[in-house]
Amino acid sequence: MRILVVGAGEVGSYIAERLSREGNDVVVVDQHSGRLAALASEVDLLTVHGSGTNPRVLDEAGLERAEVVVAVTDSDEVNLLACMQAKQCGVPATVARLQDSDLRGASGRSLRNAIGVDLVLDPDEQTADSIMDLLVYHGASDINELANGEVLVVGARLADDAPLVGMTMAEVGAFYEPEWDFIFGALSRGGETTVMRRDTTLQPNDLLRVVCRRQGRRELMKIMGLHRSELRRVMILGGGRTAGLLAGRLLERHIEVVIIELVHERCLELSERHAGALVLHGDITDIDVLEREAIGTFDAVVAVTGEDDANVLACLYAKSEGASEAIAVVHRLSLLPLLEQVGIDAALSPRTASANMVLRMVRGDVTAVATFLQGDVEVLEFEVGAGSRADGSVVRDLHLPGQMLLAAILRDGKARIARGRSELRARDHVVAFVTPDCVDEVKQAFR
Repeated sequence: MRILVVGAGEVGSYIAERLSREGNDVVVVDQHSGRLAALASEVDLLTVHGSGTNPRVLDEAGLERAEVVVAVTDSDEVNLLACMQAKQCGVPATVARLQDSDLRGASGRSLRNAIGVDLVLDPDEQTADSIMDLLVYHGASDINELANGEVLVVGARLADDAPLVGMTMAEVGAFYEPEWDFIFGALSRGGETTVMRRDTTLQPNDLLRVVCRRQGRRELMKIMGLHRSELRRVMILGGGRTAGLLAGRLLERHIEVVIIELVHERCLELSERHAGALVLHGDITDIDVLEREAIGTFDAVVAVTGEDDANVLACLYAKSEGASEAIAVVHRLSLLPLLEQVGIDAALSPRTASANMVLRMVRGDVTAVATFLQGDVEVLEFEVGAGSRADGSVVRDLHLPGQMLLAAILRDGKARIARGRSELRARDHVVAFVTPDCVDEVKQAFR
């Protein structure tokens, strides 16, 4: 497909990279030449320097030939104008990043319809949701829900003393026969990510991604050496939009919330909007401020400023003072290996959830997509088509690619872990681990 991405920031660059790696023809427009140069040096795509609202710039980027336009700048107005021009040129599908809640909500529906916005992204809200999931599942690095919430995709590092250490996948499978509640799908070790095989032996600190039926999540956490802790007090470092959204979710659960924000005017806004939270004016890199507020006594500390260095340093100090969990929002993926080494519990980026939604739209016949900050392996959910090669077949007879693992099957609203002997039927939803280069081959078997 020919895809035009307006905005080469964190979200736009990640989306463009993912789409380009799948063989799509991607063009990126941005006003910052430095961003474009950095992106073009790493990814096989075209770049055009200029504003996403300028008709001449969009024409140079090939707007009339585009099949999808993804507008993800920091400006709602720019994104809407880019989508409007795309629809006027006959572009079939448009995506807009919108931060204003009125524009995203019911009151903005008529405007979105008039402009022709097909999909709305809100990375801040998606980040807040992801943080909430990590707070609930202490020790997990990422959580994704698929199959109407019946299936969880859990990412977590294997603890040194976890019962699974030293076991092969074949041994794990034999232990949980005849019916499994989870299946290990992907392994990241030494900078490489692969789909699991029967002879894979698990080692301490392996980053595992597991498909789990909802009812099996407690057993999974136990054998991976994780635990679920009661959440009573959370400190949020930074008072931006993500912080406000997260505070609202925590207060709804009657969790005590303390926010530290540098900009005094923003402190006043947060105090008015979230009366149940304690909002403090201060610098999150000021050790005296963090010490005075006893940061080490909190069940979780979440750093959500736009500054990676500040987020990382504050989380490190929180852990050194005894905080149970520290979560940092990071924008530079090169920092991820460092964060794991120094003991920060989880790091996440606003980019992945947005990319998942765009990938789902681009692929068309995929119900859901889950991508991860580390590794190329992703998780797809799609429907078995009537009359397809999979319809009426047993999984082992499909001879699926080696870098693909069929993990779960959803039928009549009930999920079960897929096995070689499992029979597939039309309208089943399947969840699979795949690498981007075999997505098309996999889909051919199911549609």
